[in-house]
Amino acid sequence: MKSKLVRKNPMQAPKPVGKYSHVTIIPKDATMYALSGQIGIGYDDQLPQTLLEQITNTFTNIETILATEGIDANHIVKVNIWATEEIDWDHFYLQWEAMFGDSYPSMTIAYVSALGLPEIKIELDIWAAK
Repeated sequence: MKSKLVRKNPMQAPKPVGKYSHVTIIPKDATMYALSGQIGIGYDDQLPQTLLEQITNTFTNIETILATEGIDANHIVKVNIWATEEIDWDHFYLQWEAMFGDSYPSMTIAYVSALGLPEIKIELDIWAAK
């Protein structure tokens, strides 16, 4: 049986400033999954104009893709978040907590001037392991 991911926030380091783990340990026998950056395009192939709608769709898309591989948010190791405008963290964390509960993966957030298409306001880069 494969080992589980371990998430840690060492007492020697400052507390995380958000809902993430400083360290996620991947067991040596794990299979790694790298998802292409996920955006907020809907099932209708339309990209909503608002960041809030894009965030909601992005989390849905991530869950859908993970499920196709027989994995879920518990297998996510790292999330890189790229946004072109300031994130409404109250809304973002509602989606985040719905996905992860209180076992958060490691995370990086960056604000950038543009993403792959001018309409994209947020993109999440997901690494998972099972």
